[in-house]
Amino acid sequence: MPESSAPTAAAKNSRNLLMRVAAAALMVPLALMFVFAGGWLWVLLVTAIAVGLFYEWHEIVNPVRNPRTFAAGVIALELIGLALWFGWGGVAWAALILGTTLIAFLATEQKCWITGGFIYAAAALIASAMVRLDGAMGFYALMFTLLVVWASDIGGYFAGRAIGGPKLWPRVSPNKTWAGSIGALILSALVAVVVAWLGWGRLVPLIVLALAMSVVAQLGDLFESAVKRRFGVKDSSQIIPGHGGLMDRLDGFVAAIVFVALIGFLRAGADGIGRGFMIW
Repeated sequence: MPESSAPTAAAKNSRNLLMRVAAAALMVPLALMFVFAGGWLWVLLVTAIAVGLFYEWHEIVNPVRNPRTFAAGVIALELIGLALWFGWGGVAWAALILGTTLIAFLATEQKCWITGGFIYAAAALIASAMVRLDGAMGFYALMFTLLVVWASDIGGYFAGRAIGGPKLWPRVSPNKTWAGSIGALILSALVAVVVAWLGWGRLVPLIVLALAMSVVAQLGDLFESAVKRRFGVKDSSQIIPGHGGLMDRLDGFVAAIVFVALIGFLRAGADGIGRGFMIW
């Protein structure tokens, strides 16, 4: 019996890997196209993604599928995206506060979880939009974030599969290993080396930032896994072949881009987030 099941498991893993590669081959160029375009196209994309993130979270944690809380969240996220594009910072923050308050009021089940999901999606939207809208430096900051997150994900996946070993946090994510985590850090650092060679910043600060972003991205991944495990869900959805849902694919990016936006904001204010993050 074990002899016959081993090839089946290997074939399943191989098919899953092929699906992941095929999905990435489609998504990565599409994402880069929107990153290069910037402007309203990027804001439109991240607004749609934020709505998708809130939908998946809402489906996971909300046993009664309350349409009123979902509708309130969608409207608030769309208002935030529109306000960010037109540069109405005050309106964006007002929509965030109003949406949070309204969802908390309308929710009849899992009030804190549903409200937290809206804040999660809104944070992803605000951080992603504000980083990219900071001109050329915003482009560099966003590209650096994407490259580090992708490298962290790839390094963790292949190092974990090839080396295995002790689990990182088996209660939350039984497949993640310490070897995978270290592989994620190493490949992220290599991205920083290449980016420094391209002249985007100084080597040592970029390596430190890349390592910190990899750690944050991995924590974002574990956080999303913890939410799913709390509600007995394996994948947030099946929208992306081989990857699950948007939350499954973007958990590390959401954590990393919020981290990047926070550093940029603290160093250069709301109008210089990209510059504040990239200039060291």
